[in-house]
Amino acid sequence: MNKNWPTWLRRGRMEMAACIVIALGLVMMLQPVAMALFTWSFVTTLFGTVMFMVVSKFPE
Repeated sequence: MNKNWPTWLRRGRMEMAACIVIALGLVMMLQPVAMALFTWSFVTTLFGTVMFMVVSKFPE
């Protein structure tokens, strides 16, 4: 475990945040109300996926 790594950047918390962003993107994609949410849903899901791939390399 790296002692110099900030606590808020640990893998567990950041992976959970990435999963929440992915889920938010999916909810935005599947909702039938606002076109603006649907428009940004792919970008949000893609950002969460890239975030998950990056933070999976972080130390525990």
